[in-house]
Formats: sequence, C-alpha cells, structure tokens
Amino acid sequence: MPNKLEVRRSALRKIREKFLESFSAVMPIGLIVLLLHFTIAPMPGGMFGSFLVGLLLLIVGMCLFSLGADLSMMPMGERIGAQLTRSKNLKFLIVTALVMGVLITVAEPDLQVLARQVPAVPDKPLIFLVAAGVGLFLVAALLRIIFQKSLRLILMVCYGLVFFLAIWVQPGFLPVAFDAGGVTTGPITVPFILALGIGVAAVRGGRSAHDDSFGLVALCSIGPILAVLLLSQFYDAAGGAYGATVPETPQSLGEIVSQYIQAFPHYAKEVLIALLPILGAFALFQVLFLHLPRRQMIRVGVGAAYTYVGLVLFLTGANIGFLSAGNFLGGAIAALSYRWVLVPIGMVMGFFVVAAEPAVHVLNKQVEEISGGTISRSAMLISLMCGVAVSLGLAMARVIWGVSIWYFLLPGYLVALMLTLFVPKIFTAVAFDSGGVASGPMTATFLLPFAMGACQAMGGNVLSDAFGIVAMVAMTPLLAIQILGLWSVYRQKKQPREKFALDETELIEMEG
Repeated sequence: MPNKLEVRRSALRKIREKFLESFSAVMPIGLIVLLLHFTIAPMPGGMFGSFLVGLLLLIVGMCLFSLGADLSMMPMGERIGAQLTRSKNLKFLIVTALVMGVLITVAEPDLQVLARQVPAVPDKPLIFLVAAGVGLFLVAALLRIIFQKSLRLILMVCYGLVFFLAIWVQPGFLPVAFDAGGVTTGPITVPFILALGIGVAAVRGGRSAHDDSFGLVALCSIGPILAVLLLSQFYDAAGGAYGATVPETPQSLGEIVSQYIQAFPHYAKEVLIALLPILGAFALFQVLFLHLPRRQMIRVGVGAAYTYVGLVLFLTGANIGFLSAGNFLGGAIAALSYRWVLVPIGMVMGFFVVAAEPAVHVLNKQVEEISGGTISRSAMLISLMCGVAVSLGLAMARVIWGVSIWYFLLPGYLVALMLTLFVPKIFTAVAFDSGGVASGPMTATFLLPFAMGACQAMGGNVLSDAFGIVAMVAMTPLLAIQILGLWSVYRQKKQPREKFALDETELIEMEG
C-alpha cells in the first residue's frame, strides 16, 4: 500500500500534468485573440481585461474538469452501463436509459442557450422534445450494442430520414435542427454517455466489443435533429428576430470583477442542475446494486467536486470573457474593406479552438485506451483540428456570401456515409461521436458569436447565415476521422509489402 506522502506526490504530479495539458490546449486561441487585438481589431480596454480573466478561468476550469472526468464521470458511467447489462432486464434498461437521457439533456446548459436564441419556438417545447429525442436514441444506442446491430446501417437509415424531412422544412429551421444535435452533447453528458457505452460493451463481450464501445454520442446527436425538424412543422421560422445576449462591456477593473462575481452563482446553479441526474442515478445504483467500498466512493465524490468546480469556472470564463470578445472581433473584421480575411482567420481559429473543448480530450483518451493505441490521441486531435479548421472556413464563406447551408451539409453527410463502407467499424463510430464532441461550449460561446458579429456588421440574416456554425463544426470531424481511418487501412496494407521488400534485400546482401 502506498503511504500518504506517495499518494500526495502522485496527486500533485497528476494535477501538474493536467494543468500543462489545459494550458497548451487553451493558450493558442488566446494568442490568436491577442494578435488580432494588437493588430486589426483592437478591443475596448474593459472587454480585453474581461477576456484575459476568462482565459485564466478556462485553463484552470479545463484542468479540474479533466481530473474530475477521470476520477468520477467515466467510472460512474462504466459501472451503471455494466450493471444495466448484467441485470439482463430489458425493460429496466430501456426505462433507465430513457429517463436518464431526458433528464441529462433537459439540464444541459448549451441547450438552454440554444432555446433562448430561437424566438420562433417557445423554450419549453423545444427543450423537452429535444430531450425526448436524446432519451429515445440513447435507448436505441444501448440496444444496438446488446443485440450487435450495424452502426453503419442505422446511421444511413437515420440520416436518410433526416434529409428526407429536411426537404419539407423552412430554411430558417435547418441550421437550428443540426445545431441542436451538436449542443446536446456537451462536456457534462459526453464523458458519462461514452463510459455508459464502454460499460455495456465490456460486459456483453465478444470480438466486436471494442468497436461497439463507441457510437452512443453519434446516435444521441440524431435525436435532437429529428425533434427540431418535426417541431418545425408547427411553427413559423419568421416568428421572431434572432438575438443573442452579449454581456455589457465593463469600463474598469472593478466592473470586470463585479461582472464575474455576479455570473458565478448563475453557472454554479446550471452546472449543479446538470450534474444532479447523473449523481442521483449513480447513488441509486450504489445503494441497490453496486455496493462499492467507502474508499472508491470518496474517490468518486472528490472527482465529482473537481468536475463541478471545473465546469463552473470554464463556463463562466467562456460566457463572460469569450462571448463578448468573439462577437466584437467578428464585427470588427467584417467591417474592414478586405472582409475576405474572415475565411483564413476563421480557419486558424477553428484549428486551435477545438483543442480547448473539454470533452474532446476525454474522447481522445478513451479512443486511445480502447483501441490499444492503434488510434493515438495526437492523431485524433490533429484530425479534429484540421476538420474544424475547414468547417470554420466554410462557415465564414457562408456569412460573407450568404450561401445556403444545404450546399455544405447534404454533400458532407453523403460523403461521410459513403466512407463508412470503406473504413474499419471503430473509425466510423469514433468519427460520428467526434462530431457531437467537437461542437461544445467553445463553439457556442466564441465561434457562434464571432460569426454573428460578422453577419450583423455586413447586414446579413443571422438566423440563416451565422446560425448553423455548430452544425458545420459537427460535420467535418465525420470526414476527418474517417479519412484517418482510410490512411490507417492503407498503412496496414503497405507494411507487409515493405517488410517483404526489406527481407528480400537482406537475403540478397547475405548471398552476396
């Protein structure tokens, strides 16, 4: 048994590693904003100060969240998933998954933000129908693992239905529907849902268990899209004007501090409400089935506290410091005579901002562990960064020239679905999971306001031109990760030929 000193040193080493990871993930986007501020788009002093405070909160918050996900969110999800499978009670699994999916989604902070930004639909119908969509598709995702059904086939059928319904939808609702699929898979739900699938697949076993460990986030992203498409049949997209709430620009250091102090209770309440369904479900399973020892429960409790504090800090920093900065920078750059520069700037932002999404690192770590290192964290991250860079470039092109999102989503998803026929199953599952994971709080609080600010400065239609950026960010990882899968297949086929050529050369040398 390690003594207390060794345990303390190990904990400090882990915190230091997580802090360095968070710092290296968040600072690049911070440096880009600093470069823009000191060159072509200087921000007001108070806004710049607020951004710097937000940057610090993001780094610390992401560090604590990452620690908490390792200690509590992942273990809770895996144990609940494993117990649901061991019970061999299909009704119990269906009811539990449905209730948890609905409750977790209703409490998702990003969904609350989305609902407030869609004036054509009342908040409550949108939130509860989207939550029902997530709950139903979470049930479907777990049943798929248990009965070993093809994820590729399910994705093709579901997205076929999505695009069939999209034909009859008013143009203003299409970006909203695909955005809903992205915002419901936030930093709170992703670690838990990922772990739930891993737990179910591990207990079910079989040769395809590691492939089936992923795909839950992918299917849970489809439910909200279908829900909004169905809801659009009962509301008029022109029923209101789109508007987002941007925090007021502080004028002094005192106002900056006051702004953050006033915001903390709001986000503390939001995160608590979002975490309660997961913690409550785990507590119930602990009492009825798990009976984990006190030491493990303390570990889970400490991890939950890290997760809670980390997310409060992260969301406060993102919503107060980054939202205003993003909106201002987008408007300032769009007002330049050379507004085309939005496209390359957007691509650079997209490349780095995905690394600051907390759930991305959780997914990448799980993929590396489950695949036994076949799919490395670095390869995953670089692929996602390249994919999101492309999506932001295209999104900025939409803002400048008012191109319909149809021309991007339809061919993008068709190519992504076609690629599923040629790549290993695990790459398909991971790719479609990545789409939901990449479009997290940084997209909602920085990239979307950036696009909105640019669109408003050019007098465009925010609802149809700027909205949909979450959808674009969610689409390109589907292509990027599956292209990585094609490259992996190519390398595996090439290696035996290279080895044979090498052996032949060595034989000739020996004979010589």
